[in-house]
This record gives sequence, structure tokens and C-alpha cells, in this order.
Amino acid sequence: MEISFAAQPSGVMMITLVGRLDIQGAARIDMQFTAVAAGNAAVVVDMGAVVFMASMGLRTLLLAAKAMRGKAGRMVLYRPQAEVEEVLVTSGTSQLMPISHDLAEAERLASGIAAG
Repeated sequence: MEISFAAQPSGVMMITLVGRLDIQGAARIDMQFTAVAAGNAAVVVDMGAVVFMASMGLRTLLLAAKAMRGKAGRMVLYRPQAEVEEVLVTSGTSQLMPISHDLAEAERLASGIAAG
């Protein structure tokens, strides 16, 4: 699992994940992911290159989202692959962190701006 960070002109922090978000992948990124997410009010997580999601990966996302909520922050999951999106929806994770396949919409949601 690889992780990278980039502040967007919109003020949103983009966190890009690449690889398998399984027990090993989650362990590799967990602390860094949570720290960066919790340190920003608006985060979009680019999951387009996440090829597998296990329960430990869900835990990583949920802990970071919980840390952000304590500071009124928002996290949006951007363009997960179909199999990963199915896990996110089935687990209920998508109710806590919206999923978007459109970057502008994801940034608006993360910033707390209603679409329209």
C-alpha cells in the first residue's frame, strides 16, 4: 500500500491510496493516514487505485473519519473501483463517508458545500 498527499487549490487535502488495503496495507499507512486526515477539515481520499479492501482497511478509514468528525471535518471517498465500492456500501461505511466519482463534487462535499 502506497500513500501520498497533495493540498488542492480548493483547500481540500487529497490523500491518494494505491494497492491493497488489507491488514498489511492498513498497518503500513494507518498512523500517517489518520494524522493527515485529522489535521485537515476537508479530505478527499482517491481510492481509484485501491484494488482490494479488507476489514482492517475499513477500520483505517473509519478511525480517521471519527478523528475528523471531532473537529467538524469531512472525508469523501473518491472513485473507488466497483469491488471496493461494494464493500464500502455493504459495510455501511458509505453512509459515514460519501462516495463520489466526480472530483468537483467530492471537493464540494468535503468542504461542506451542498451540490447545486
